[in-house]
Amino acid sequence: MHAWLCENPVGVDALTWKEWPTPSPKVGEVLIEIKAASLNFPDLLIVQNKYQMKPPLPFVPGSEYAGVIQAVGEGVTHLKLGQHVACLSGTGGFGTHTVAPAALCLPLPDGFPFVDAAAFIMIYATSYHALVDRAQLKAGETVLVLGAAGGVGTSAIQIAKACGARVIAAASTDEKCALCQVIGADATINYSRENLREAVKTLTAGKGPDVIYDPVGGDFAEPAFRSIGWRGRYLVVGFAAGPIPALPFNLALLKGASIVGVFWGDFAKREPKANAAMMMELAQWYGQGKIKPVIDSTLPMAELKAAFAHMGSRGVKGKLVMVN
Repeated sequence: MHAWLCENPVGVDALTWKEWPTPSPKVGEVLIEIKAASLNFPDLLIVQNKYQMKPPLPFVPGSEYAGVIQAVGEGVTHLKLGQHVACLSGTGGFGTHTVAPAALCLPLPDGFPFVDAAAFIMIYATSYHALVDRAQLKAGETVLVLGAAGGVGTSAIQIAKACGARVIAAASTDEKCALCQVIGADATINYSRENLREAVKTLTAGKGPDVIYDPVGGDFAEPAFRSIGWRGRYLVVGFAAGPIPALPFNLALLKGASIVGVFWGDFAKREPKANAAMMMELAQWYGQGKIKPVIDSTLPMAELKAAFAHMGSRGVKGKLVMVN
């Protein structure tokens, strides 16, 4: 097998494409021939030694992927040779093969393309857990999505619409705003040239959004929170902008608002049955056409460094996917 090896976590440039012994699955594991793997923000952080999980060196990055089971370890009874699966295991995806815990593999229904499957678990699980479980989103409520043209942003738009909500999508360019409207947003804000608070006030007739979905952090967090409606829920999803904002607590008091943390990864570990039920529902939603990953582009696995550079340019709409 070949894989991108991280032997020194100082950044993308230090990754090397190397031949590597094909591993054999141990107890509870499966060997997967990787057909597609998507890029996620943690994939960049982990090779920079900035992510909360620090795997032992050397390791193969690539948190999310899809492929075909080539071998099954002892004790694995719910998966079989030749089965198509998607997996989010944190590492191992940027190569031709990997071993993964069988418990983390999502069996794919017939007709689920590998490219879509590789871009599915992280963004839709995060957004469903955020909007449905943590925010208890109701039909008729208004959701403001920041960073709306990115991977989790596009998934949040689709899930909010599937729940019957009104969606205001905020993004940095007119092109990204147009994409958000295509996938269901009711209104958009280009926050590179519009005042976010004023635009939200206008679009909500002064009421403010019921839910704010924020995977970005940075400078827009406070003006967004200041615009939230009474009893609003502010979902802290991530910090793609880099800086972690600090919000004055009196704002939550004045609006009767909640600041709600969203950590899907820990939810999946702590509440596996609830997570499994959620993933089954999301797979059904995909089959019903309610949700579908927005794929910016696909690139050969050997061009991973170019894909990282594209992701760093902030020009990506939806997800980037590497294919073998």
